[in-house]
Amino acid sequence: MLRKIAEPATVVGRRIRARRKELGWSQEKVGVLIGIDESSSRARISRYERGVHEPPVATARLIANVLGVSLPYLYCEDDAVASLLMALQTLPAEQRTRRAKQLLATIG
Repeated sequence: MLRKIAEPATVVGRRIRARRKELGWSQEKVGVLIGIDESSSRARISRYERGVHEPPVATARLIANVLGVSLPYLYCEDDAVASLLMALQTLPAEQRTRRAKQLLATIG
């Protein structure tokens, strides 16, 4: 019998899971990379992804860093804005600032 994997209950959980899967990483790997003991890392990351527990901001920052995303990306409820954050993050700092200013000028 196939088990259906539930959609994460929180935006943070959904973003962590989606990015982790994009990278092809296990929950255990993410946990170990942020400093959680190997024996409990899978369970902790699983709880964050499912929305059972919300990671403290300091932990969310560590997760964002190892996943190569910004902290605001993890908390962004709008998928289009989250995609924009990801695109901006990939740019060098100078280009990121210039592009952000251009974008703000077009909407303001």
